[in-house]
Amino acid sequence: MPGLTLVVASANVDKAAEIVEILRMVPGLTLLPRPADVPDVPETGDTLEANARLKARALCEATGLAAVADDTGLEVDALEGAPGVYSARFAGEGATYADNVARMLAELDRVGAVGPDARRARFRSVAFVARPDGSELWVEGEVLGTITPEVRGTGGFGYDPIFAPDGYDGRTFAQMSAAEKHGVSHRGRAFRLLADRLSGTGS
Repeated sequence: MPGLTLVVASANVDKAAEIVEILRMVPGLTLLPRPADVPDVPETGDTLEANARLKARALCEATGLAAVADDTGLEVDALEGAPGVYSARFAGEGATYADNVARMLAELDRVGAVGPDARRARFRSVAFVARPDGSELWVEGEVLGTITPEVRGTGGFGYDPIFAPDGYDGRTFAQMSAAEKHGVSHRGRAFRLLADRLSGTGS
């Protein structure tokens, strides 16, 4: 993908840092930070794809450059797929990561979800590129796991301290190194697939 430049649309500094870390080794790709004067984009879509499109398209229109965005949701079986598209504001508008984690644990207690089998969940990420010519590209990554009964680890962000992906001995994302997390996470899978598509090596 010689000479490809993408503006990282995310206003979440933690998420933007992960996107840059995952994509930084892609040959010929230049990533630009979101301009500080571009206002936040309201996430009014009812799907992850719709919200990712809103953010990518807004930054593309604001900068005149191709833009990359993602939207991510945590879907918990015991909560009938919630919080899903509302994951970032599960505990209300302006909620902190800790607020959302606390509400998740409280909700699972409320519905009597005890034990790993009752706390199954998945993370899904949609990675989306919007180009100035109107063309678009998007892909999805997901990872299955369980919600732990308590916070474990100090790394990562968001729900990372209570999400234990399958196959990692019960460790949460927050207990993993960044490289280890990127290798298995929903966002890592989505953006590696996106890189393949952009470079023409993916189907």
